[in-house]
Amino acid sequence: MEGEPKKMFQYWRLYLLTLVLGIGGSFQYGMQVSIIASPAEHVQSFVNQTWLERYEVPVKESTNQLIWSFVVSVFSLGAWMGSIHSGSLPVKHGRKKALLFNNVVALVGAVLMLFSRMAKSFEMILLGRFLYGYNAGLGLSVHLMYLGESSPKKLRGFLTLTSSIFIGMGKLVGQLIGIKELMGTEDMWPYLLAVSGIPAILQFVALLYFPETPRYLYIDKYDTEGSRKALQWLWQEDNLKVELDDMHRERENAKGEKAKTVMDVLRSRCVRWQLLALVIPCAGVQLCGINALYFYAFDIFREAGVAENKMHYLSIGLGATELTTVAICSLMIDRAGRKMLMGYGYLLMGITMSVLTVMLSIKDLYSWIPYVNIGLIFFVICIYGLGPSGVSMALPADLFLQAWRPSAYVISGTVNWIGLFLVGMFFPYIVDGLGQFCFLIFVVYCVFSAAFMLYFIPETKGKTMVEIMEDFNKLNFKNRASDTDKADFVLATVF
Repeated sequence: MEGEPKKMFQYWRLYLLTLVLGIGGSFQYGMQVSIIASPAEHVQSFVNQTWLERYEVPVKESTNQLIWSFVVSVFSLGAWMGSIHSGSLPVKHGRKKALLFNNVVALVGAVLMLFSRMAKSFEMILLGRFLYGYNAGLGLSVHLMYLGESSPKKLRGFLTLTSSIFIGMGKLVGQLIGIKELMGTEDMWPYLLAVSGIPAILQFVALLYFPETPRYLYIDKYDTEGSRKALQWLWQEDNLKVELDDMHRERENAKGEKAKTVMDVLRSRCVRWQLLALVIPCAGVQLCGINALYFYAFDIFREAGVAENKMHYLSIGLGATELTTVAICSLMIDRAGRKMLMGYGYLLMGITMSVLTVMLSIKDLYSWIPYVNIGLIFFVICIYGLGPSGVSMALPADLFLQAWRPSAYVISGTVNWIGLFLVGMFFPYIVDGLGQFCFLIFVVYCVFSAAFMLYFIPETKGKTMVEIMEDFNKLNFKNRASDTDKADFVLATVF
C-alpha cells in the first residue's frame, strides 16, 4: 500500500500532459460557452454604432437581435466543422500536429476579436466566433483521442474524464472574468472576447515538449521504437510488455486494411452497438436539459426574490457546483464504473426534473416553493456533474479501436454540436409555448438514456480495447456467434 502513491506519482509527466491538453482543449469550449453572455449588451451597442456610422441610420432592433443571435450560434457551426476535420487531420498529420494547428486557429480568432472595435467591424466578431468554434470542435475531439491513446487502462477513465473538469473550469473562469468588476465593461469587452488566445499560446508552447501518442506511433506509423520511447517517457516505466502486446494485437489485425470512414462506422454491424452508445447517452448529452436549466434558472432566482445585480453571482455558484461534482466523478469513475454513474445519473436527473416541473406548476401556493426550486436546480446540476457530464467524455474513448475512433468522433461531434445549436435556437420558443412543462421533453430523453445504459451497454472500466470489443461483439452478433470471429475488425487507420 505504501508503494501505491509512489507508483501513481511516477506518471507525473502524463498528468502534466493532461493539464496541457485541458488548457488548450476542453477548457476553451467551456470558456466560450459562458463568456459570451457577459458582453451581450456592449456588443449589440457596438453593432448599432457601427451600423449608424456606415449607413447613417440606426440598426433595426430585429436586425440587431438577429446579428447577435448569429454571433452566439455561429460558434456551434464552427465547432461542427472542427469536429468533421477531427476525422482526417489527426490521422494524416498526427494528434500533436493537429492540436498545434488548432491553436493557430484560436490565435487568429483572438486577434480578430481584439481589433474588431478598432476596425469598426462586427463581421470580425462573427468570423472570430466561427474560428473559436472550429477550435473547440477539433480540440475537444483530439484532446480525448490524445488522452485515451496515452493513458494506461487503470487511469484511462480518470484522465479522459478530466476533459469534463476542464470544461467546468472554463465555464467558471468565463463567468468570473465576465463580471463588471473585471472585464465585463464597455471598455474591456474586446479583450474579454480575445482572452482565448492565452490558453492557445500556452498549449502551443508546452505541447512542443511532449511526444506524439504511443498508440498512434505504434499502430498507425509502425514506429515501434518511437512508441516505446513515448511510453517510457510518459509513464516512467520500463516494463511495458502488456501495453505493447495489446497494441501489437491491434496492429497485426490491421495489416492491409483500408481506413474506416464515417459511412463505414454508420453501416458496419461490428460497431453498431458502440455507435448507439456513442450517440444516445454521450453525444446527445445536450438533450438532457442542463443548458435549459441554466437558461430557466434566472426566472426561478427572480421568483425567490434574488436581486438582478446578484444573479450573476448565483450563476457562478452553479458553475462552481458543476465543476466540483465533475471533479468528484473523476475520483469515482474507475471504482463505480461508467455504466452505473451515467445510467443512474440520467435516471435521477429525469426524476428530479419531473419533481421540478410539478413544483414550478404550484409555485404560487406557498412562499417557500421558489427556494425549493433553487435547491432542485442545484441538485440536478450535482447529478449531472457526478454522472452524465463526466462519463459522456470518458466513455467514447473506451468504445472504439484505433481505426474507428477518428470517424466515430466526427459522428459524436456532429450530434453534439448540432444538438447544442438546435437547443440554443429553439429552446426560447419551446419555453414560450410550454412554460415549465418544457422540462418534460428532457425527462423523456433522460429516462430513455438511463434504460439504454443500464440494460444494454457493458461496463468498460479496467478493460483493454480488445476486451471491450469482445464484449460488444456479443451484442453486435447476438444471433450469429460464428460471425464474431469473421467480422471485419479494422484496428488502425491506414491511408
